[in-house]
Amino acid sequence: MTSDPADLTAADYFDAAREMTAADRPYLAHLLAEEAAQRTSDPATAAGIRATFPDPAPTRKETTRHARP
Repeated sequence: MTSDPADLTAADYFDAAREMTAADRPYLAHLLAEEAAQRTSDPATAAGIRATFPDPAPTRKETTRHARP
């Protein structure tokens, strides 16, 4: 993995979006997918990415994780 965000590809962002979905982080998944869609040159592929990760903002719920002492 690179430390320069400019070096990341649409596939990198798409993979990260799937990881965030698996981690129950839908808002972050949506943001990462949106970046993947913007980096995709094919409009149909970009539309498919956006459809796979819709904006969860209207029903967004926050979870709080507490560190153990």
